[in-house]
Amino acid sequence: MDVSPVTLEGQLVRLEPLTPEHRDALFAAASDGELWNSDLTIVPSSPEATEGYIREALDGRDRGIYLPFVIVHKPTERVVGTTRYRAITPPHRRLEIGSTWLSASAQRTGINTEAKLLLLRHAFEQLECLRVEFLTDVHNVQSRAAIQRLGATLEGVLRAHMVMPNGRSRDSACFSIIASEWPDVKKHLEAKLHEPESRHRA
Repeated sequence: MDVSPVTLEGQLVRLEPLTPEHRDALFAAASDGELWNSDLTIVPSSPEATEGYIREALDGRDRGIYLPFVIVHKPTERVVGTTRYRAITPPHRRLEIGSTWLSASAQRTGINTEAKLLLLRHAFEQLECLRVEFLTDVHNVQSRAAIQRLGATLEGVLRAHMVMPNGRSRDSACFSIIASEWPDVKKHLEAKLHEPESRHRA
């Protein structure tokens, strides 16, 4: 399970390895909708905070627990958000997809659906994962619904799982997809990408 930096490319999006040079473009993405105003996700609120956010992601990459990406909208070549593999555990062929956020204008457009398809396909078909997890704030109704629409199974709630930047203790809803489910999930996501744009909700 060699989780090395890689570029993943689809029709609508390209996932590129996150670098310090993405600071301004990533902050511009966060500014579209002022995403930092929500206490349900961790989004940098200034160029300096974005620099620290990237540094933390790359430190995790160097320690082998993260593989962070920027999400590029191919028709405009604009960075519209970020995502990453987290909690990478090679001995058990397991990882998490998380730390995902998108500019307000990029939400509900199919961008998230294709990004998740690219990440899942790489995880199951190249990295040969047995399990991919998704964790989100139990109060984040939009995120929970989007994860379920991917075809993931809700396994339960991890109580007092994280301390958020504002000091709040977060309960996390835990979802997963396992390798035996991947063929059906893949067909489902590929079909969603052919739906009219107005029907996308992920």
